[in-house]
Amino acid sequence: MKILVQESLSAKQIEAAFRLWNNEYPEKLKFDKIEGFNDYLNNLDAKKHFLLIDAQDVIVGWSATFLRDNERWFAIILNSDVQGKSYGTSILNEIKKHENRLAGWAIDRDGVLRADGHMYKSPLQFYIKNGFNVQADNRIESERISAVKITWQLNAH
Repeated sequence: MKILVQESLSAKQIEAAFRLWNNEYPEKLKFDKIEGFNDYLNNLDAKKHFLLIDAQDVIVGWSATFLRDNERWFAIILNSDVQGKSYGTSILNEIKKHENRLAGWAIDRDGVLRADGHMYKSPLQFYIKNGFNVQADNRIESERISAVKITWQLNAH
């Protein structure tokens, strides 16, 4: 596996990230059309993309960092076939080489359906294991998502 770091994505890479998003995130966060995903990406400021590429040159993970409300935020998605094999940690470690602070939303409840009918597993413990802090008082509670803000800071103890 290798990680590519780039500021923009080709049409093929956008399509791969769109498929990952729709296959792996909860069904209620699904984009109906690639144009909706493209709009999402186009509205992110100061983007940097991190692509996890397997031996067959297939994108099996996508992450992006971006500026929101004067903070560096991130999103990350891995194909479920490669989850639990340290690849998510590898991408986070690569991101951490480029950033001093990160913020993100982590879905903190299991049992939400993915589009493929499988259950979405909360990544919260993964983030805690990778040095993120849970901001329990900063939540999103809506019909589409239940999530808590997570943050990471270089050399925070």
